[in-house]
Amino acid sequence: MPYPTGHRQQIRSRIVEGARRLFNRNGFESVSVDAIMAQAGLTRGAFYAYFESKSDLYAEILGCFFTDPNWRSLWEGVDVDLASPDAGPQIVRAYLSQQHFDDVENSCPMVALPSDVARSDQKVKAAFENVFRAMVTVLSRDVKNTTQPTEDTAMAIAGLCIWGMVVARSPSDSRLSDHLRDAATHAALVLGGWKRDPQTSSSPSPSAKSPATVKRTRQDLRRTTRAKR
Repeated sequence: MPYPTGHRQQIRSRIVEGARRLFNRNGFESVSVDAIMAQAGLTRGAFYAYFESKSDLYAEILGCFFTDPNWRSLWEGVDVDLASPDAGPQIVRAYLSQQHFDDVENSCPMVALPSDVARSDQKVKAAFENVFRAMVTVLSRDVKNTTQPTEDTAMAIAGLCIWGMVVARSPSDSRLSDHLRDAATHAALVLGGWKRDPQTSSSPSPSAKSPATVKRTRQDLRRTTRAKR
């Protein structure tokens, strides 16, 4: 009996999704073809009917919501609308969200796999570059900061998102991880012009001769004089 229409694509998708979770959890080198196919409920021999090598599968897994129209966020409560006029800040907040931080298996592969990519062949590196460039393109559409070329700003924001999450997952202190994600989110939003930096807000700082400054200076002088006594 022939397989129903779409069977082959369904099996391929099952292999890709299972491998994505395994690679995100354990890394590329630690995951065998046997483990990948067991995750998909299949035998090792069937693997080569769909992929030439583990690297070919790995390259396909590097797809994310920037390049794969069928990819959907599995992070509960996190949605990204790439057609929205504020897609840029949405991406930043999604990437550095608590939900993404907690859900290692369903991470964007650019967060979970960069060190493996650096040791892989050119096909895998090209796939990573394709996804990264797609992320930069999406961010570039919404960048409001005009102090430097838009693409440069978008690249810096993408780097903050990806490496901010990579580093945040490294410490054992959860407070440090949360602080790092918050700091990276704030910096990326300010860099994109989507959030005002309070340290560079339009409110003028008090001048050296303003009443408030003079008062603080006198108070400091009094404290210093008392200390010397």
